[in-house]
Amino acid sequence: MRRHSALPAGRPETLADRVHRYRGVLLVLLAPLALVSLVLLLMPRSPAASVGGRRTGPMSGAAGAKRYAVIFDAGSSGSRVHVFCFDANLDLVHIGSEIELFVQKKPGLSAFANNPREAADSLVSLLDDAKRVVPAELRDQTPVRVGATAGLRNLGLEKSEQILQAVRDLLREKSSFKTQPDWVTVLDGSQEGAYEWVTINYLLGNLGKTYADTVGVVDLGGGSVQMAYAIPEKDAEKAPKPSDGEDSYVKKLFLKGTTYYLYVHSYLHYGLLAARAEVLKAGNSNGYSNCMLEGYQGQYKYGKDTFEASASPSGASYSKCKDDAVKALKVDEACTHMKCSFGGIWNGGGGSGQKNLFVASFFFDRAAEAGFVNPKAAVAKVKPSDFEQAAQRACKLSVKDAEATYPGVQKDNIPYICMDLVYQYTLLVDGFGVDPNHEMTLVKKVPYSDAYVEAAWPLGSAIEVASSS
Repeated sequence: MRRHSALPAGRPETLADRVHRYRGVLLVLLAPLALVSLVLLLMPRSPAASVGGRRTGPMSGAAGAKRYAVIFDAGSSGSRVHVFCFDANLDLVHIGSEIELFVQKKPGLSAFANNPREAADSLVSLLDDAKRVVPAELRDQTPVRVGATAGLRNLGLEKSEQILQAVRDLLREKSSFKTQPDWVTVLDGSQEGAYEWVTINYLLGNLGKTYADTVGVVDLGGGSVQMAYAIPEKDAEKAPKPSDGEDSYVKKLFLKGTTYYLYVHSYLHYGLLAARAEVLKAGNSNGYSNCMLEGYQGQYKYGKDTFEASASPSGASYSKCKDDAVKALKVDEACTHMKCSFGGIWNGGGGSGQKNLFVASFFFDRAAEAGFVNPKAAVAKVKPSDFEQAAQRACKLSVKDAEATYPGVQKDNIPYICMDLVYQYTLLVDGFGVDPNHEMTLVKKVPYSDAYVEAAWPLGSAIEVASSS
């Protein structure tokens, strides 16, 4: 016998009354539906798409989850454009068949010191290359940054600012990318070094690990050389206060949930091209240089200055050239800190973050040209002593013999091959205190997933701007 509550006389039956009266039937009908919904909810979802061999988040395949960044590296020896694409997890995504777009051209912006508009126009072809790979619908959301380095620093404030303003105008008028005035700037050396450190450790998968699990970086550019490595907090607290106008020795970074204290210093005038001038100044008292190859008569122009760069009658001397390089580095300058590298600069204290050392840029180029590194390789293991041995061989040659011995070296660099190699060895050993037999990783590109990425500071800048956009 079905039981139900009696309704007061004369009151019509409501929906709630009907639900109550047929609740048993509803339970029978709805229970299977609820069970099916629960099963569907708990079923494993299809695997996330894999991009470049890396598992990415569920939204990474959607166009809206992709973020591009366009970074111009306006260096002293040329201009380069890098385009990166990130997924929602800040992992790099392929751009076509490549993991990044990288295009370069010469000369650099500083070659147009007296014509700012021509300097800006030199970037147009690189800008067009970037626009070809960034989808039109994403360009107004895609940040474009221009970081000028030592070449523009050396022009002085007025001329460099005129060039930067012309570049800002160009980007605003012709790029269609997202731009801000302070995104076109001269990088200070510590920014350049910090970005380079972030780039290499990001690509190696080290970010998020302890400072001792990261690698140190020495980046030898044309105008400056940067040293960067992570140090313990207790050492960071002891860092000397910088002098007026100098960058702080330590940068605090928060990356992938981990705080790093990064020792970073940029040595202006000690990039490879600038150092030639310093070495020539240090050892030219006789009207010739101990570092120039036999048979060379000429001058070296760097920035606004010209230096006598003729060889001695007997040609180059490895030992005398090394003495000139040590003198140029000011290795014996008074050190008022706990421990210095050269020129009275604090060296960060050393430690685990510096033990595994990656050296980049001109270090790779000269090693490949001197023949002790495969020029087609992305990375190679070397020791400072390899540069010493290569220098000893090179310094014995005449210009004519060197042209035959080093077919991969540009003709205008041939007379300087002895000097360059001597300087690189001296910088590592006498300047930075690296043991001559300490194994280092020479790096041009870093393996990442199934591809290779340029070991350069722009990726670090892109990670920063993508993280904040």
